[in-house]
Amino acid sequence: MTTPIKHVAINFGGGYISGLNAIIKGAVLAANELGWQVTGIRDGYDGLLFPDRYPDGGLVKLTLQIVENFGDVTGCFIGTAPQSDPFRARHINAENQIEEADRSDELLEKIRTAKIDAVISVVGSQALSILLKLHRKGLKTVGVPTSVQNDVAATQLSFGFNSALSFAVDMIQRARQASQSARKIGVIEVPGNHAGWLALQAAMAVCADAVLVPEVPYDIKEVAAKLRQKIKEGRTYGLVVVAEGAMPRDGQQLHAEAVAPEPLKASLSPGATGPGASHVIDRSGTVAQTVALELQRLTDMAAYPLVLGQWVKGGTPTAVDQQLGIAYGAGAMRALEANQYGVMVAFKPPDLEFVQLSEAINRIRTVPVDSVFMKTARSLGISLGECEAAA
Repeated sequence: MTTPIKHVAINFGGGYISGLNAIIKGAVLAANELGWQVTGIRDGYDGLLFPDRYPDGGLVKLTLQIVENFGDVTGCFIGTAPQSDPFRARHINAENQIEEADRSDELLEKIRTAKIDAVISVVGSQALSILLKLHRKGLKTVGVPTSVQNDVAATQLSFGFNSALSFAVDMIQRARQASQSARKIGVIEVPGNHAGWLALQAAMAVCADAVLVPEVPYDIKEVAAKLRQKIKEGRTYGLVVVAEGAMPRDGQQLHAEAVAPEPLKASLSPGATGPGASHVIDRSGTVAQTVALELQRLTDMAAYPLVLGQWVKGGTPTAVDQQLGIAYGAGAMRALEANQYGVMVAFKPPDLEFVQLSEAINRIRTVPVDSVFMKTARSLGISLGECEAAA
């Protein structure tokens, strides 16, 4: 016989995204209708695995009174964890070295001790596999997808993407104004390691001259030709949007000044210090710098790179994300009510569906090269860095 749900915990992994409190609000309101209790686990699973870090306790009781005071639903009331993997929990050993240990069994025991019947985890694509492994070990769990890159498979819209898109469009419009005033080519890099949704849709919204995405290896000469044509027609500036995972076509060589191999090589050494060391942690900006340098050489027009990076995760969430967050939180509770475990809540307009975690993991939602977005970009005259024959 299935044990009835009475007490649900919620936690957040994958780092900060604007408006996460909306998901808490939706979950608590839905749980209240069911007569269930909701508890927040601080900073992913850290509130349970490292309770000594929290003077007020690693668990937080979430009530109607608390969520009603969230106001504009920015921030995250219980905190997030960029990396929260109980199968590889990090700790400092006796030699003051970082070690990883499997603490999944300990975590499940702590969940049972706290009399938590199920856990709703709000995570990105990489952490969904962790939820599946915990579910296979007996945890009743439901996942909610978040991603400013909109790259989570099995859902058409991840929480956080719409807000990131709105912010990116606003910043790119400002970059256009600056480029026009300075008579330069602006190259704006946005998040998108494997999927170009953010870059493509932002470029379409501002009618950029070109957009470079991971799905379409680019030929920088094609982009430069597009810009030279615009210059010949009287334009005095250019606007190019690039995803951080955009790659040149096979055979194209990047200039040494753009990729700076020596500092990067030095930074891979354990004891490396100095400017190069930062590249080990953060490679953002590399594509923008490379493309800006190449375009400057090929067009004889000054170009400058601008990197939005983590900035797109901040600010006030859009109305779409506020609504989606509340719906995702309530939807996760409905999944538990229906005894749907080991699933992810997926937005498939006009419905919210429950899909098996196995359908969402180890996959990336990329932009199909023949999608309406790609076709629309081409019809607007936005270069994708393709050869004319390929386009």
